[in-house]
Parts: sequence; structure tokens; C-alpha cells
Amino acid sequence: MSEQELPPWLKEQVSRFQQLQQNLQAIMMQKQQVELESAEIDRALEDLAKAGPEDTVYKSAGPLLIRAKKEDITKELEEKKELAKTRLMVLSKQEARVKDNLKEVENKINQMIRGAQGNLGPAGGPGIVGGSNPSAQGPQ
Repeated sequence: MSEQELPPWLKEQVSRFQQLQQNLQAIMMQKQQVELESAEIDRALEDLAKAGPEDTVYKSAGPLLIRAKKEDITKELEEKKELAKTRLMVLSKQEARVKDNLKEVENKINQMIRGAQGNLGPAGGPGIVGGSNPSAQGPQ
């Protein structure tokens, strides 16, 4: 069955499935970026912990490096780390929700396909003209 032969109710579910896959991919990319940011913050905090009290510490401000107090930078990095942790938690919840939705839509598509195959006539064509079988559509 080519995509042009798919009934409208099945096309809609396949389209929804593809959209959910795209959403999942975007969430996973965001999650990976936040994880990298968090790892970078951890490395910076480790290096900062190694710096002695007499060492000069700088922080990046766009294209400039500005001298700053070690305590201020540590506090700022700890806040960024906490924010990254929160963002990761939110993204993980979104990822789980989208994965659940994907499974649900996939099951719905499989049920629709099985229902549509059960309605094929002896010549292999649809048993009901127009594909208006409400039982094959599932809950809306």
C-alpha cells in the first residue's frame, strides 16, 4: 500500500507519529546540549577548586576576559549547574511523555492496519467503500 492509497484516518495517525518522532529528536538534542553544558560547568568548577587563593581568576564576558573573585565565579557556576539540572529533569519528563505518546500512536496505527486488512474483500480491495469503518478508526 503506497502512501497515496492510505485512508485519511490512517494518514492522520502516520503524520502524528512522524511529528512525535521529530519532537522526540528535538528534545533529545536539547537534552544532549544541556548535558554537555553541565559537564563543562563541572570541569570549570574542578579547575576553579584547584586554583589557590592568590591565583588570578578571569571569567568570560563575550569576547573579553574580566578578572573576578573566585567565590563569585564559583557561586555563578553552581547556579548554572542547578539550572542545567532542572532543565535536564524537565527534558527527561518531556522525553518520557513523547515516548509514551509514540507507543500509543504506534499501537493505534497497528490496530487500524489490522482492522483495515480484516475489511478487505475477496479481490483484495476494501470491503467497505470509502473506508468509513468506525471500528477501524479507534477512539478519536
